[in-house]
Amino acid sequence: MADETQTPQAPEAGAPPAAENPQGTPQTVAAAETAPAERPEGRGPRGGRGGRGGGGGRDNRGGNRGRRDDRRGGRGGDDDGGEELIEKLVHINRVSKTVKGGKRFGFAALVVVGDGKGRAGFGHGKAREVPEAISKATAAAKKAMIRVPLRDGRTLHHDGKGHFGAGKVAVRAAPAGTGIIAGGPMRAVFESLGVADVVTKSVGTSNPYNMIRATFEALKDQTSPRSVAQRRGKKVADLLGRGGMAAAEAEATAEAVTE
Repeated sequence: MADETQTPQAPEAGAPPAAENPQGTPQTVAAAETAPAERPEGRGPRGGRGGRGGGGGRDNRGGNRGRRDDRRGGRGGDDDGGEELIEKLVHINRVSKTVKGGKRFGFAALVVVGDGKGRAGFGHGKAREVPEAISKATAAAKKAMIRVPLRDGRTLHHDGKGHFGAGKVAVRAAPAGTGIIAGGPMRAVFESLGVADVVTKSVGTSNPYNMIRATFEALKDQTSPRSVAQRRGKKVADLLGRGGMAAAEAEATAEAVTE
């Protein structure tokens, strides 16, 4: 009787390939084919470090830089102490430079900043764009603010004169209800300073830069009776009495002087 040998049957078309385990029993590897391949940690799908899906690389470093910039900007906003400042744009100058490809423009801004309570400053900035020039000028003005003593919080204590370059200005204290009698650049200074009554006169140049500087030179010379009395070791009423004021009126005025 002839030995009957069993021939293996061919797999059907479309069936998954079979694999043999150590015991020799066939099993399908469909699950192995559908499982995703494991990638090294920190590498993207393209095999390079720092790809679009990678855990580390330039994208993350850029994100860290952005967060640092945000924190740096937050610290810069606290320089004003949370107070509201009055910003006045006085003048913008445009200059052009002719180059090979055409003309290149630049802008210079002059800004006056004040808190409306006796502090004011001015600054100028240059840039290729107007908003950037204004921001630079505003930052410079905030750093250069000075304090000016005011009488009753509305006018100056005494008259004064300022001189810078070809600009000469004169400032005078005024009674209540006078208003701000001043030109354009000088008006911006007194409005941001918080002065309600003042009379001014500008002689010479009309250059806004020189007018602003001359105005601040006059304001720097302003003093109050209280500061003079402390410097001389006297009472405020004694200084006012020497000016021809009655004793009772001098005492009342001295009590009203707050700065």
